[in-house]
Order: sequence, then C-alpha cells, then structure tokens
Amino acid sequence: MPSVVRAAILQAKWTGDTTSMIEVHEGCARAAAGQGARIMGFQEMFNAPYFCQVQDAEHYRWAEPVPGGPTVQRMRELARETGMVLVVPVFEVEDSGHYYNTAAVIDADGTVLGKYRKHHIPQVHGFWEKFYFRPGNLGWPVFDTAVGKVGVYICYDRHFPEGWRALGLAGAQIVFNPSATSRGLSAYLWKLEQPAAAVANEYFVAAINRVGVEEYGDDDFYGTSYFVDPRGQFVGDPASGSDEELVVRDLDLGLIDEVRRQWAFYRDRRPDAYGPLVAR
Repeated sequence: MPSVVRAAILQAKWTGDTTSMIEVHEGCARAAAGQGARIMGFQEMFNAPYFCQVQDAEHYRWAEPVPGGPTVQRMRELARETGMVLVVPVFEVEDSGHYYNTAAVIDADGTVLGKYRKHHIPQVHGFWEKFYFRPGNLGWPVFDTAVGKVGVYICYDRHFPEGWRALGLAGAQIVFNPSATSRGLSAYLWKLEQPAAAVANEYFVAAINRVGVEEYGDDDFYGTSYFVDPRGQFVGDPASGSDEELVVRDLDLGLIDEVRRQWAFYRDRRPDAYGPLVAR
C-alpha cells in the first residue's frame, strides 16, 4: 500500500433534483480519478437538499436504505469504474420510523464495507435534525480500504472530541467529516476544530462543506472545504467560500507515524483517570 494517497473532496451546490445532483458528483468523481485520486468523499446527504432547515414530514421522501438503496448501488458502480474508494453520505431509512444521517464507505472494487451513522443530532434554529434522525447506534467504525484505514464523523459530530479519539484509537488514518454548515455561530470554528482534532488524534481529516443558498433556508453554506494533516496544517489551500470546487490533494500517510513518534499523545494517555468523564 503506497504511503502517499491522492484524495479528493467535492463541495457542490444543490442542483434542484436528485438525478442531476448525482450526475454532478459522478462527473467530478471521474475528473478526480483522471487526476489520480484513489479516494473521494462527498458532502453531507449529498444527493438531497439540506432540508433540516425546516421541519416537514414530506422530507422523509429523500430517505433510502443503505446499502440496498438506489444511490449507494449506483455509487458502487462508480467506485468500480473509477477504482476509487468512495465515502457516500445519504439520508437512511432502516425500517418504519428508523431514520439516520448516514455515510456508506465503498471500497475501490465496489464492495460496501459498512456505514457510519451520525451520533450527535442537533435541534436548534436552522438545524432541526432531531425531527428526522435517530442518533447513530453503530459506534465509530474504521474501514480497512484499498488506500488505508478510513473513518467518518458527520457535521455536528465535530464539536464532540470523544468520537474523534475513538476513531484514532481504532486506527484511522484519514477521517472524513461531511457537513452542511451555514454561516452563523459556528462559522469561525470551521478552520479551528478540525485541525485541532487532527493534531490531538494525529491523523488526516477531510472537512467537506456544502456551498450556496438552498431552497429551505436563507443562510448560505460557505464551502471552504479542506484537508488537514496530523500536524494541524492545511494540505494546500482550503476551497472557495462561495463556489463549487473539486479539491484533490496528496496525503502522505507516512507522516502519521512520524508525528506519533514526535508527539506521543497515545502513549501518554491516561484512560485510568478518565472514568468521571463518562459518569456525568
């Protein structure tokens, strides 16, 4: 397995319908593969608008099974075609009344390795997610892909350090954080929290945000997607704050071991002292 992995993320505007939105992502995935990318991540619920800006039962129509639904099946074909690992976030229905904010991880041969369900579900103005989603119940899996060990955290999760650490302890080398983040209270945290998580846990983070104004809210999604390395440094420049952009970067996974030898955070952890943290 090569030390340097070329990775891609895409920030895109909602096109107005699922079919064309998927087509945009397929085209960009082919372009990324043409540039040598071997893994790619999409934004939160990439094939739908961010409808959680309102509370309306009609939006349950966007949900589909994972992995058996049409979008993940189509992305399996795309993974086989491009030879890329794909991180595919969608609105999942498991059975009647059981809905999740989910990301499927598909290996380069089209195999669905599993899925991550968003743990932390906000319920504040503009982010009425508890109306739609149950909290995730599958833990923090790390997937052994063709390019290395990959984890997923989704949007609001990023404010909680526990999952970041769980992914690191499970061996993650790259963690994708697909998001739908609009301007507001947390905007200034976007370039702070994820680099801090990359440093604290000594792995790469791919931070992906939507871009543009959508039909269910007045605030714009501000893009600024980026990769950050285990030292907390951006890998190249972050993407535009207003325009669609495909971001392709080389990630040197060998840097992880180097940083972990220099900053021995895992060695110096004190789990024997952390009991009170989960007792409240």
